[in-house]
Amino acid sequence: MSGMVDTSALRPIDTLSFEEALAELEGIVKKLETGQGRLEEAVADYERGAALRKRCEALLAEAEQKVQAIVEAAAGPTLRDAG
Repeated sequence: MSGMVDTSALRPIDTLSFEEALAELEGIVKKLETGQGRLEEAVADYERGAALRKRCEALLAEAEQKVQAIVEAAAGPTLRDAG
């Protein structure tokens, strides 16, 4: 069972934090780069990796929106806004 990942032990992707998803994605990339293992495993790893990438992108977009809202709120109304 060298290099195999027990998929039954993997947490659902939508429950992973950004850091957890990124760490798992990095592990999958390293595993795929070695080129070892069976084709079926590589395809399953690639599919999970794609889903993890999507999760990371969604969490980053959410964080960017929160930061933008904070920046806009901190700026407050200006004299130009007063009309």
